[in-house]
Amino acid sequence: MRFSTVLMTVVSAATLGLAANSGTGDATFYEAGLGSCGIFNTDADFIVAVDPSTFDTFPGAGANPNANPICGKALTATGPDGKTVTVTVTDRCAGCAPGSIDLTPTAFQQLASLDVGRLHGVTWTLAA
Repeated sequence: MRFSTVLMTVVSAATLGLAANSGTGDATFYEAGLGSCGIFNTDADFIVAVDPSTFDTFPGAGANPNANPICGKALTATGPDGKTVTVTVTDRCAGCAPGSIDLTPTAFQQLASLDVGRLHGVTWTLAA
């Protein structure tokens, strides 16, 4: 019984850490403004909104999204062709599927032209 408890704790922590610190999905862009972290941004800022699962289950997240520890974290996104952009988490993307992110137009353009609209196969990692 003791071994099972320890094993489940280790597996649960590893799974949570992986889910909260990296992802793969689509990248889109949106018009910035007042984000879930309580920070006002413009389209010229290098910011990102992460999917609800990542935002809501980030270690230390509570009822007040402004106090979520994911806010202000650096995230590096890599497009399918290897281009990268580093942005700051300031928002929650309510319409994003798990692993997908929403960038400002300026940040998105570091990965692809705005004409693309939706970029598939984007990987991202949060800085430690």
